[in-house]
Amino acid sequence: MFEQVVDPVGGSLALSALVAAVPLLTLFVLLGALKVKAWLAGLISLAVALVLAIIAFRMPVGQAVLSATEGAAFGFFPILWIVINAIWVYNLTVATGHFDVLRRSFEKVSPDQRIQAIIIAFCFGALLEALAGFGTPVAISVVMLMALGFQPMKAAAVALIANTAPVAFGALATPIVTLATVTSGVSDDARLTVDTLGAMAGRQTPILAAFVPLVLVLVVDGKRGIKDTWLEALVAGVSFGIAQFIAANYISVPLTDIIAALVAAAAVVGVVRVRKASYEPVTAATLAGGTAAAGGGGRDRGGVGATAGEELGDAPGRQAARDPHAPAAGTDGAPVLPDTRAEVVKAYAPYGIIIVIFALANLGPVKSALGQAPWTTTFPWPGLNVFAAGSDTELASTTFTFNWLPAAGTLMIFAGLVTMLVLRISPARALKAYVDTYRELKWAIVTVMAVLALAYVLNQSGMTSHLGRALAETGSFFAFLSPILGWIGVAVTGSDTSANALFGALQVQAATNAGLDPVLLAAANSSGGVMGKMVSPQNLAIAAAAVGMAGREGELFRKVFGWSMLLLLLMCLIVVLQASPVLGWMVPGS
Repeated sequence: MFEQVVDPVGGSLALSALVAAVPLLTLFVLLGALKVKAWLAGLISLAVALVLAIIAFRMPVGQAVLSATEGAAFGFFPILWIVINAIWVYNLTVATGHFDVLRRSFEKVSPDQRIQAIIIAFCFGALLEALAGFGTPVAISVVMLMALGFQPMKAAAVALIANTAPVAFGALATPIVTLATVTSGVSDDARLTVDTLGAMAGRQTPILAAFVPLVLVLVVDGKRGIKDTWLEALVAGVSFGIAQFIAANYISVPLTDIIAALVAAAAVVGVVRVRKASYEPVTAATLAGGTAAAGGGGRDRGGVGATAGEELGDAPGRQAARDPHAPAAGTDGAPVLPDTRAEVVKAYAPYGIIIVIFALANLGPVKSALGQAPWTTTFPWPGLNVFAAGSDTELASTTFTFNWLPAAGTLMIFAGLVTMLVLRISPARALKAYVDTYRELKWAIVTVMAVLALAYVLNQSGMTSHLGRALAETGSFFAFLSPILGWIGVAVTGSDTSANALFGALQVQAATNAGLDPVLLAAANSSGGVMGKMVSPQNLAIAAAAVGMAGREGELFRKVFGWSMLLLLLMCLIVVLQASPVLGWMVPGS
């Protein structure tokens, strides 16, 4: 067994925290500065963490290795299990050409890529986050954007940035439920419940949501994007934020993101239908420098073949399938025949199937039944016995939950099987697509498993708690640092749920010691964590693999890191103001 040691490096919290930060700094430097491939950066950082856990934090070799194996297993199930099966469902639609039908359907709403980024990455992505979470919205929305002609790196960046505002309430508010669980009993404050913590988060993330669509159009098209489509972006952000606030405070915390996503999508489509735009739509062709943008000359027109296809020539299976109605290559370029209503319905069917299956699985009685044996099994990780300092209870993270049937990845398989029937895909063709999906994601699989192994070693050796304690020692200034602690947790684990499990109790303890509001700082952990999602190595690997660019995670990290920092700073300022008389009235029961 292993009992975590308090301040093991020189008996100093500061030195212990400094050493604890080394594996994280190693990971970020390798990814961002040295441009090392993510899978290699993950393995190197894991090795550094193991050495420090054993030498500096006095964790037995066997316990350290077992901790890493549990993390790697958790990385595959449930996280990669979701991503692999979500991309498989996408590949089924690509193989039949129905994804092209879906692309044309979205183009009919608006051919403008800036509007498409808002509708797909922000609104539809938020709906997927509400239902599944754990990388699913990034995996699906990024390939949808690419099929619409987005360049792969831009599609990945847009999907990652969009996956911020809904994260705190993702997977039917699992992060908030976890936060309420780990903070109960830490303080005698009766407000530390799902409803109150959800209400508090619902008074933080909506402010952030108002700005995210503006960031998306800026990423897609720079200043021109803001100038042309500020109204659509603002309507999307504000309507999402208002709906998120109302749902979290007055309707249902678990249903918050579902309501907000649907309201925002309806609002954007309404504006697009009513507003007579005075600007030219920005398409793949104009962004590629074609004649529509340059008045002739320049590179050939874009589209999936000329934009995404050029960058994905070395990524088999990731190119969009040729439209079944399009003329064969080398013909006179006759126009594509219009899609029939039946074809459009089939194109949307897989996503409708996903929503229905996830909604049914999360109904109260069904969810309760699936959470019991034999569908869900919980067991202590063999040989792993880790205790917090001075505690006679093993860490909760040493217990592994194998919810093989209700897991989001398994539900995705069911969605894929129904999709096979609807799209009339043979079992042999579907199996080939499944095997190809594993081949495409091989390096992403290594990356995610290595990063989660790293996270478990950091957590169970006591490194993560020392980082948190060091930040909590700053007194009233902790109001500013509180969201940063959540950001660190999500950046390491890739999960707002995990970050809340790690630091939720610590936030409440630090708030009590510093004379700050426990509800405010507990919620700030979840709200601040959402910005860590876009720089989490596991999410970077998912996004890069989804567009066939495994190995270029470092480049993607550099594209989104600045936005992560900017939005995190905004959240820190919001929390500071809510901890002061300026916005203190926003804290429930204060």
